[in-house]
Amino acid sequence: MPDDLTLRRATTNDAETLVRFNEAMAEETEDKTLDPDTVRAGVRAVFDKPEQAFYLVAERDEAIVGSLMITTEWSDWRNGDFWWIQSVYVRPEDRREGVYTALHRGVRRRARETPGVCGLRLYVERDNTAAQEAYEELGMTEPPYRMYEEMLR
Repeated sequence: MPDDLTLRRATTNDAETLVRFNEAMAEETEDKTLDPDTVRAGVRAVFDKPEQAFYLVAERDEAIVGSLMITTEWSDWRNGDFWWIQSVYVRPEDRREGVYTALHRGVRRRARETPGVCGLRLYVERDNTAAQEAYEELGMTEPPYRMYEEMLR
C-alpha cells in the first residue's frame, strides 16, 4: 500500500462523498445519470444495516480518494458468506497509483479475519478491460457463470 494512503471503514460523515462517487461511477461506466436523492438514501441505508453492507474508503491527505462497498451473499454450498465488492470508485487523478490495489488487499485481509467468509466476488462491465486486468492481477479469476437480473422497480 502506498505510504501516504490509509484505509478505514466509512462513517455517516462520508455519505456525501460516497454519493458523489456513485454518481460519477454510473456516469463513467454506464453513461447513466442517477437520481441524487435515491443514491443518497441508498448510501445512508448501508449505515443503517451494517450486517448487510459496509463501505471501505482510502484516504490521502485527509481526503477520500477511493471507495468500495461490500455486501454479503450466503452460500449454502459452502456454509459461508461471499463478500461482493461493489460500487468501486477511485478519483480520476488518483488512478494508477495503487488505490484500488490497497482497497482490494484491505478487503481480502478483513475477509480472511472474519469468520464465515468463504470468498470474494464482483461483477464488471464486459468492456471494462482495464478493471478486468486489475482484478486478474490481484488473483481474481472469471467464474463459469453469467449474471442475469430482473428489475422490479
